[in-house]
Amino acid sequence: MNIVIVGGGTAGITTAARLRNSLDKSFKISVIEPSKYHYYQPYWTLNGAGIGTKEETRKLTKEVMPHQVSWIQDRCIKINPDKNEVECAKEGIIKYDILVVAPGIQINWDQIEGLKEAMGKDGVCSNYSYEYVDYTWKFLQELDHGSALFTFPNSPLKCGGAPQKIMYLVEDYLRKHGKRNNVEIEFTSPGQAIFGVEKYKKSLEKIIKERDIKTHFQINLERIDGINKKAFFRDLQTNQLIEKEYSFIHVVPPMSAPDFLINSKLLDETGWIDVDKHTFQHQKYENVFSLGDVSNAPTAKTGAAIRKQAPVVAENIVKFINKRSDFNREYNGYTSCPIVTGYGQLILAEFDYDGKPCETFPFDQSKPRWSMYFLKAHILPLVYWHGMLKGRM
Repeated sequence: MNIVIVGGGTAGITTAARLRNSLDKSFKISVIEPSKYHYYQPYWTLNGAGIGTKEETRKLTKEVMPHQVSWIQDRCIKINPDKNEVECAKEGIIKYDILVVAPGIQINWDQIEGLKEAMGKDGVCSNYSYEYVDYTWKFLQELDHGSALFTFPNSPLKCGGAPQKIMYLVEDYLRKHGKRNNVEIEFTSPGQAIFGVEKYKKSLEKIIKERDIKTHFQINLERIDGINKKAFFRDLQTNQLIEKEYSFIHVVPPMSAPDFLINSKLLDETGWIDVDKHTFQHQKYENVFSLGDVSNAPTAKTGAAIRKQAPVVAENIVKFINKRSDFNREYNGYTSCPIVTGYGQLILAEFDYDGKPCETFPFDQSKPRWSMYFLKAHILPLVYWHGMLKGRM
């Protein structure tokens, strides 16, 4: 039996490892992934504030590929679930018996006019790219006056807390270096609140008020004029175009499922892989499963969510192989968002599909703590490289 996994990111590698640990060698498991490197992206927020180096966040894909899993270093260009086929750019048609779709999320830099041309120049930066993250730190050190803008996209995104995490770190850096009074800090979002879960929202709103951070909701970034250092936002209520000058701007572009999935028949009407939110089996194609950022499971798109999703997917695939119908439906939408609120401070937000806190530790995690920052900076990377990607936790 041939099990094909599209995507060698967090979801793909973790699922491959769990399946390899569960199935005997007669089952062939292949991962289609074009990238030479595998990245631990949660650390890029810290890299952007001068903590650690981005080189520490990547390993060769061949080093993280599970033993006895075949790595097809190629780019998927089409999926035809009616024929149980995946088409790759070089390898051509690959047949499968079971398919796991986990290619992650596509960052659409070109959907904000002028952004690609301005990125990495004159204060325009983003932590959402290995290529660009160093510019955040460079421009932060140079920032000593004017306005620092932080944007949030008008789309689902991976790590929904990251757009504001870097804002708190920037504010903390400026304060520690005696520059804060010369810089106005503004957060812009098409949403209606700083966070979707009330318990953590209250704590974040308190921090925002104490640090004199200005927030603008229901506005969406449309264009960057890098030469003149101006950003243009659309007011989603009045349709008015709003112009803002900046000295520093951290931009989070819109995101979507990868383009090669558009005509695959796997997407729902919102453009994400249509799965049962508890089992991750596709709603139409029973031999197709999907997890991670590309699925339409209505929870935050984070690595922590994948850590809980992957065991469910692997177990359900084994049950599907054995023609059992008692699928594991235990996934309740759990996700975690470690919100860095400054150097050495972090709120560990954990919650489920209903927005109900699902906290791990026996204290109020909505309060910024050094211990939770230590967890993110020093423990979770070890859990990732030596636990998740090995199929152990």
